[in-house]
Amino acid sequence: MQIEKEKQQINGHHLNGFSIEDIGDDHLFTGLETPMREDAFKLSDSEKKERIAILFEEIMQVMGLDLTDDSLKGTPERVAKMYIDEIFSGLNPKNKPKVALFDNKYQYNQMLIEKNITFYSNCEHHFVPIIGKAHVAYISSGMVIGLSKLNRIVQYYAKRPQVQERLTNQIANELKTILDTEDVAVIIEAKHLCVSSRGVKDDTSETITAYYGGSFNTSEKITELQNYLKS
Repeated sequence: MQIEKEKQQINGHHLNGFSIEDIGDDHLFTGLETPMREDAFKLSDSEKKERIAILFEEIMQVMGLDLTDDSLKGTPERVAKMYIDEIFSGLNPKNKPKVALFDNKYQYNQMLIEKNITFYSNCEHHFVPIIGKAHVAYISSGMVIGLSKLNRIVQYYAKRPQVQERLTNQIANELKTILDTEDVAVIIEAKHLCVSSRGVKDDTSETITAYYGGSFNTSEKITELQNYLKS
C-alpha cells in the first residue's frame, strides 16, 4: 500500500513541464549539486551497508534467485560494501581528497594539462556505469596543485550517481575554488551503458561535455588545448 502510494506521488510529479512517463529514457539534468537529502548522513556507513544488504537481498528474492547457492549467498553484503566504500563513496564529504597547494616557484604561466584521466561513474537514471576519461587544464594564478590530486578530484565527483554535465561542472568549480582562478578547463568523453547496453542499444556513440573558464573561453585557447589533447 505504501509503495503504491509513493509510486502515485512520483508519477504525479512534472519536471520541466513533462511527466516522468513523458521523459522516459531521455536525459535530464536538474542542477549543479548532487541531489541529497538533509539527513543523508544520519546513518553511519556500517548502518547503511547493513540496510542495503537487507534491501538488495529482497530484490534478489523478488527476481527469483536462490540465495542459498554458494555463489549468491554473499552477494547482498558485497553489493552493499561496493556501494558505500567504492562506487558511490563520492557522496560522502569525508571522502573528499585533501589538497595541498604549492607556490608556483617555476613561474610556469602557461596551461597545465592532465589528460586521459580514466574514471568510472554511474548514471543516476538507471544506476548503470558511465565509463570515460577526463582532460583537466588550468593556468596558475600563483599556486599549483599536485598532479595526482587532479585525478583524485575527478574520481571523487565521479563516484556518485551522476549526469555528465553535472560531473563536468562540479570538477571545474572545485578546481576554480581550490586554485582561486577562473582559468580552468574540463573536457569529458564518456560511454553511457544506459545507452549502449539497454534502451536504444547504441554501442558506438560517446558523449562529450566541456567547460571553458576565464582565459580558456577564447577560440585561441580552445584550439591550443584541443591540439595538445590530440598530440
